Amino acid sequence: MKAIGIATFTGLVEPVGGLLGGASVSVFHPVLPFGMAFAAGAILFVISDEIIPETHAKGRSRLATFGIIFGFVVMMTLDNLLG
Repeated sequence: MKAIGIATFTGLVEPVGGLLGGASVSVFHPVLPFGMAFAAGAILFVISDEIIPETHAKGRSRLATFGIIFGFVVMMTLDNLLG
């Protein structure tokens, strides 16, 4: 019964967070593109700082570079096709 009570109380926070999130989106709608651009830049930094050097470390830099280029082309093609 204690576990059920704790699970119920933790679940009661979700509607409050949903309402706050919905209100925040409607208030901050003009700055959302800048936030998304910042998030995309942060992901690109993590990829370029952590993952790309690790793929080039063991002498397979050409294969890793072609893999990155191929992945980028596929991503951009799907983005344009699917809208």
